[in-house]
Amino acid sequence: ESLPSSKETHLEHLVQSGEETPEPIPTTIKGSIPTWINGSFLRNGPGKFEFGEDKYIHWFDGMAMMHRFHIHDGSVTYSSRFLRSDSYVQNLEKNRIVVSEFGTVASPDPCQSIFARFFSYFQTPQPTDNANVNFVKYKGDYYVSTETNYMRRVDPQSLETKEKVDWSQYIAVNSATAHPHYDREGATYNMGNSYGRNGFFYNIIRVPPPEDKSALEDSADLRGAEVICSIPADEPRKPSYYHSFVMSENYIVFIEQPIKLNLLKFMLYKIQGKSFHNILSWEPQYGTVFHLVHRRTGKKSPVKYRAAPMFTLHQINAYEDNGFLVMDMCCGDDGVVIGEFTLENLRRESGQAMDEFYNSLCRNLPRRYVLPLNVDENTPLDENLITLHDCKATAMKTNPEEVYMTHEELHDDQLLQYGGLEFPQINYAKYNGKPYRYMYACGFGHVFADSLLKMDVHTKELKVWRYPGLYPSEPVFVASPGAAEEDDGVVLSVVVTPRKEKSTFLLILDARTFTELGRAEVPVNIPCGTHGVFNEMG
Repeated sequence: ESLPSSKETHLEHLVQSGEETPEPIPTTIKGSIPTWINGSFLRNGPGKFEFGEDKYIHWFDGMAMMHRFHIHDGSVTYSSRFLRSDSYVQNLEKNRIVVSEFGTVASPDPCQSIFARFFSYFQTPQPTDNANVNFVKYKGDYYVSTETNYMRRVDPQSLETKEKVDWSQYIAVNSATAHPHYDREGATYNMGNSYGRNGFFYNIIRVPPPEDKSALEDSADLRGAEVICSIPADEPRKPSYYHSFVMSENYIVFIEQPIKLNLLKFMLYKIQGKSFHNILSWEPQYGTVFHLVHRRTGKKSPVKYRAAPMFTLHQINAYEDNGFLVMDMCCGDDGVVIGEFTLENLRRESGQAMDEFYNSLCRNLPRRYVLPLNVDENTPLDENLITLHDCKATAMKTNPEEVYMTHEELHDDQLLQYGGLEFPQINYAKYNGKPYRYMYACGFGHVFADSLLKMDVHTKELKVWRYPGLYPSEPVFVASPGAAEEDDGVVLSVVVTPRKEKSTFLLILDARTFTELGRAEVPVNIPCGTHGVFNEMG
């Protein structure tokens, strides 16, 4: 296959404001959609990039837009709604940006006197509740989430916005990731920061499974949430940014990466009213530290596992094998990129300007790190401890409580022709935390994902779905009823078609063969999104 020529324009359509479709509308089916699929594919992402004359600077700043593809009996309806966050409502009311986001600072009210304006800079702005990253589940309820302390409960059927939930009202954290993990019992694990007199901590949070009686009350319920482990930051003044974490059957691993949050700048920027992404910096001199915690006891291992500097946004899977913890994740070697996803960069003229931007970005690729679990005073120094068959990752004890790890590339050269690999997904319900074989992901042959990939992690072989001018989103796996094999089911992805007006579609691939079964075309323009989930209907 040849890559589409970079002379294509229209890419800016991928980051244009959408319009909501609150009432479900029918879609046009091409091919066929398996009748056993029964539920809703829910997606989230930035969907509105301006209010009045004010425009957002950064893609992450766009107002959350929720999408629902309801699949039943071989037919599909589509609906979408903007999240009615306080940020959205206040901006809409004033017809300008009044709440600061990650990369855009709200301008003070032009009607205020110069003194009032001066003082408004010194009031700490409230963190945004523009939850535009993911759909997450706590105690059986759906929430949309970003990376501040606020989430919003939502109705997964009507996409109606419910109450705002503040983590800090339940436990001592002031943020939480949008990538929790779920165990077999229905408990949810997440991570959040806290800082106080004693320094800066990364906290592992556990929210218990739903209780039967809670189904009666229609309200947010995070009761019973607890911090099971607090990990002090290696550099108390420069804690690390993180987007997710690793969970296996018995362990949680927190990866402290060298994307650093400058706390002094953070306090100063709040006062000066500068945007948030400027306080993140890539500082490779700190390397990468893996912190190992036992998931059931909350006990942290005294061993520090170190590795060369890298950054990671998304974990693929992790499992234990004969005294080793195998961890697969998408990684890059250069963490400068987070601040680069400004709308100006994403809307560059196609052709040379866009290619230059793409070539400046780091390729994220899948890697495997292997952590030896049983390291003690008798473990020999300076020899490779990894004895797993056919494993190229290494781990060496370098001094009494430190182990240095090198990774194995979880791909071969074939992947490089499809660019980087990101937005990994697996058959989560059955294989998360367990030995597995298949992952599904987006290939980034351009600034936007332009292929879907299925990788066999045993052989590193790829199956690929790619067509010029089509831009797919994160592929989500849905198992078929009574599936015996890991890849027995379908993969769902929303495909955006910037060259054609209003012809976005939901793609359904057979997960085993990775060939198209059918698509449901939507007569609406949908902007590029972030993450999604499949909500099975009873």
